[in-house]
Amino acid sequence: MKRDRRLGERRTEHVNWSVCDRVGTLVLDRPERKNPLTFASYAELRELFGELRFAADVDAVVIAGAGGNFCSGGDVHDIIGALVKMDAAELLAFTRMTGDVVKAMRACPQPIVAAIDGVCAGAGAMLALASDIRFGTERAKIAFLFVRVGLAGADMGACTLLPRAIGQGRAAELLYTGRTLHGADALAWGFLNHVREPQTLHDDAAKLAHELAHGPTFAHAMTKRMLHEEWAMDLDDAIEAEARAQALCMQTRDFRRAYEAFAAKRAPEFEGD
Repeated sequence: MKRDRRLGERRTEHVNWSVCDRVGTLVLDRPERKNPLTFASYAELRELFGELRFAADVDAVVIAGAGGNFCSGGDVHDIIGALVKMDAAELLAFTRMTGDVVKAMRACPQPIVAAIDGVCAGAGAMLALASDIRFGTERAKIAFLFVRVGLAGADMGACTLLPRAIGQGRAAELLYTGRTLHGADALAWGFLNHVREPQTLHDDAAKLAHELAHGPTFAHAMTKRMLHEEWAMDLDDAIEAEARAQALCMQTRDFRRAYEAFAAKRAPEFEGD
């Protein structure tokens, strides 16, 4: 798929997006309410991550929340209050739209690094889970709260993604109980990759995103694609898929650049082609 568009800065009512040096930064910006999602912001996220498939100026993404919290999930008044008045067809359209956000996050070629501070609940926890790498703080509060409002834990791909991240038993516990997973436990359970101090969280996440954006980005996109596609493969099919994927990567200029840099005893400079 050709990446030939540029995604410059944009600001909507609740979502801020900026691009600097090949890293896109998405900030959920309703700090007074702990950054809940609305019907509009779900649609904005779905469209933005969908556009990233074509973005030529973005090679990694950071997603964060404003004001010391990540995201408190669907807005109780703006979303849940409206859902109880909808008919079955309208409800299905909504749940499909929320799932489309996760599908777009997994389909975009850029690695996504989440910077999780404070509240990370419900749909917010799913945004974190759909990211590729997660940084958090000790005060992070991660909770899949669907059961608290009488819903199944099966929401936005939770029953597929969460067991793969932390194991079946731990995922079942969180989805059945809706209990909060704090920073240290989230690290021990494998939900978080790293725990950082709140004052360095965003910079540390952005540093990794910058490193990824300036690495072999064609290869990174292939790794992300294989991590996604191989869930449904047996070992023989996975090995064949990886053989084809790696053969494609071996045809890139970045592969040749890496060899030439190694021969010259210098660090390679990747360009993503």
